Amino acid sequence: MGLFDGILGHASSVSIEKLSAELSPILIPGETIDLAYKVIRDLFVFTDKRLILIDKQGVTGRKTDFHSIPYRAITQFSVETAGTFDLDAEMKIWISGQHAPIERTLARGSDVSGIQRALARGTLR
Repeated sequence: MGLFDGILGHASSVSIEKLSAELSPILIPGETIDLAYKVIRDLFVFTDKRLILIDKQGVTGRKTDFHSIPYRAITQFSVETAGTFDLDAEMKIWISGQHAPIERTLARGSDVSGIQRALARGTLR
């Protein structure tokens, strides 16, 4: 999962330790990161409380949009594993009040079970 996957928009895993330090200013006390994936410069982060979509904008990436989605706002989700001929997995999340789901593509070998667990743990409390 290198540059080629990033160019195609595929997601790869991110070090939770490094990301926890980087996101410490926006995490609430006691909030922990369960999983995180990166697509080129953008991230989607699953904490124990919410899903954070991070969109780095511009050439330098200094402008950043943080979109927090509390798990209680997620009405349904689906995670599709990679197949024999389909080399990537897909994740769709429907948010209350929005008709179209948020969609992300994950590269083969991504922790699809971990994503499923993180979403289930957050939404099925």
